[in-house]
Formats: sequence, C-alpha cells, structure tokens
Amino acid sequence: MGWASWTTAAVFTGRGGVNTVEAGVITGELAVHTTWADDQAQVAVQYSGASDWFTMAGSPVPCRTEEESRRLHEAVVEAVRTGAAAGLPSLTLPLD
Repeated sequence: MGWASWTTAAVFTGRGGVNTVEAGVITGELAVHTTWADDQAQVAVQYSGASDWFTMAGSPVPCRTEEESRRLHEAVVEAVRTGAAAGLPSLTLPLD
C-alpha cells in the first residue's frame, strides 16, 4: 500500500472556472491538492489564503500507481488553467 500527495499553489482558473461538488463552479486563484492512497486519487481545490477545501467534480478516481496519480495531478492543474467548468480530466493509462 502506498500514499502520496501533491499541492500546486497559485493556479489561476481559466474562463469558466472549476466545477466542485460542494460549491459548484469556482474561479480565481486556487491551490490544487491531490492525495493518492488505496489505489485511488482524491482531488480538491482551495481559494488561495482560505481554509476550506472543495472536492473537484469527478473525484475520487481510480489510480493504480503513484506515478499515475502524479500524472493525474499535473493534468488537473492544466485543466484548472483551461477552465470551462473543469472537472477531472480523463487520462489514457497504459494497460498491464
């Protein structure tokens, strides 16, 4: 069993923001946080300087390895920058 997490701060949302479970679409400067454990990744976003985290729409998702979850985190950061009410992006993962 593994565990890992990543946080990328000061990510500005593109036009249309990011879709969250708790607050709907949010926009502005956000931190993006991904936690990987038990073969799944959970992604949350937070307004810079705030204390509340919001679950990104589509989270959690299956992730078999730490490497896959790192790639997911990088794709999520890019999706947030793109905006358009971003949810979790789909990754093409290699088959075993």
